[in-house]
Amino acid sequence: MRSLLLFVALGAVVPVARAAEPPKGPNVLFIVADDLNCDLGCYGHKAVKSPNVDRLAATGVRFDRAYVQYTVCNPSRTSFLTGLRPTTTRVMDNATHFRKTLPDAVTLPELFRKNGYEVIGLGKVFHRGLSPDDTKKEMDDPKSFDRVFYGKTTAAGNKGAGRNLTGGALPWCRWLAAEGADSEQADGQLADEAVKVLGEKRDKPLFLAVGFYRPHDPFQSPKEYFELYDNGTFELPKTPDGYKPPYPLSLGGGAFKDAFNAFTDKERREFLHAYYAGVSFMDAQVGRLLDALDKNKLAENTIVVFIGDHGYELGVRNWWNKNTLFERSCRTPLIVRVPGAKGNGKATAALAEFVDLYPTLAELCHLKDTPKQLEGASFRTLLDDPGRKHKEAALTVIKRGSVMGRSIRTERYRYTEWDEGKKGAELYDHAEDAGEFVNLAGDKKFEAIRAELSARIKTTESGAKR
Repeated sequence: MRSLLLFVALGAVVPVARAAEPPKGPNVLFIVADDLNCDLGCYGHKAVKSPNVDRLAATGVRFDRAYVQYTVCNPSRTSFLTGLRPTTTRVMDNATHFRKTLPDAVTLPELFRKNGYEVIGLGKVFHRGLSPDDTKKEMDDPKSFDRVFYGKTTAAGNKGAGRNLTGGALPWCRWLAAEGADSEQADGQLADEAVKVLGEKRDKPLFLAVGFYRPHDPFQSPKEYFELYDNGTFELPKTPDGYKPPYPLSLGGGAFKDAFNAFTDKERREFLHAYYAGVSFMDAQVGRLLDALDKNKLAENTIVVFIGDHGYELGVRNWWNKNTLFERSCRTPLIVRVPGAKGNGKATAALAEFVDLYPTLAELCHLKDTPKQLEGASFRTLLDDPGRKHKEAALTVIKRGSVMGRSIRTERYRYTEWDEGKKGAELYDHAEDAGEFVNLAGDKKFEAIRAELSARIKTTESGAKR
C-alpha cells in the first residue's frame, strides 16, 4: 500500500509528492514452442494428445490460417520479435544476430520494458542454439529482458532408451525416452521457473516470455510421454505414386535426403512417436503455466499467446524437417486469449501473419512509442469478431543456398517463386489440392492467377500491410 511520505523542516510538516503511479495494463504470457506444427488435438489431429493447448484454444481464439515469415528458427523469431519481415531484418540463417543488421531495432519485449513492464525471458525466446544443451548466450538480446533463465538437461535426464534413426549420419535425428521427472529436462525447469515468476508479488505489469525447446530435435522427453502412444497405430505420411517434388527438394544427394530415403516404416513410426511425445511433454508444461495463472488469480488480467516458431514436415514428400515453402512448414499454431474478448472459444479462418503479433500486442496493451516501421497489421478486431477478414495474403520466404524462395498464401492458392521464377514456380489450388501435390504453375489456364500472385509477392514484400 502506498504511504504518504512526510518531510519535517523548521517545525513544519510538509507533504512530499506522491510516488508515480505504477503503470497499469494487462500482463502478457507469451509462449513459444520450437518446431511445432498444427498436429494438435484442437487443430483436428486424431492421434496427438495435447489437452492443455486444447483447453487454451477452448478459452481463446484459435487461428486456423496463421503463417510464419520464415520456416527456420532464428529468422522466424527475429521477424515476429521485431515486427519486420526477414527481407528487412536480413536475418536468414541461425547464426546471424539481428543487432548486426538492425542495431537500433526495438524488439517486442524491449518495447514492453520501455513502457514500464517487468520483462522476463525463460528458455528459447530468441534463437539460442539447436538444443537445450547447445546454447549460445551471445544470441540472446540483453536489451529485451530484465532477467532471463535458460534451463539445462541434467545428467539423469540424459539417460534412457533411444537411438539415432540414421545410424549417426544426421546427429540431430535421434530420440530418447528419458529417465527421471520433467524437471530433469530443460522444459520442465522452464515451467518450474515460470510458476515461481507467476507467484511473485510485483508492482508492475508482467511480460513473461517462455520458449519451450520441444518438440524440436533431438527428440528427447521423459519416457512417460512416449508411453502415451502406440506407434503401431500411427497413420504414416503418404505421397501420391509418381509424384516428383519441385525445386529445391528435387535436387539430388545431400545428407538429409540420403538419410530420409533410407527410412523404413520402422524409422518413420519412431520419428512420429518421438515428435509427438515431445508435443505432449511441451503441452504438459503449458498446462502448469495455465494452472499457475488460475491459482494466482491472474487469468482475468493476463493476455496469453501461444505459438510455434514455424511448422514442420513429417514425412510427406519424404521430408522430415522444416525449411520448405509448403503449407506444413509455413502454417503454425496461433492461439490468443484476451480476457473478456468476445471471440474467446471460437476459431478464425482469417489469414494472419506472425509479423502481426507485435502491433497486435502493442495495441492491446496501449503501448507508447511503438515503432512506425512495423510491417505487420494488428488483428485485434478478430479477437472480438473472428468471422472478419484480416489480410488478403500471407508471405513466407526462405533461402536455400544462394536461392531465395518466396511463397504467397491466399484464401485459395499458394504460389511460390524460386529466384523470382528463374529456378521454378509452384501454384497450388487448396480448394482441390490441400496436400500441394499438383503444380499448376505451367498450366496456361492459370496464367492470370499466377501473374496476379506474383505481383502480390512484390507488393507485400515492399511493405504494403494488406
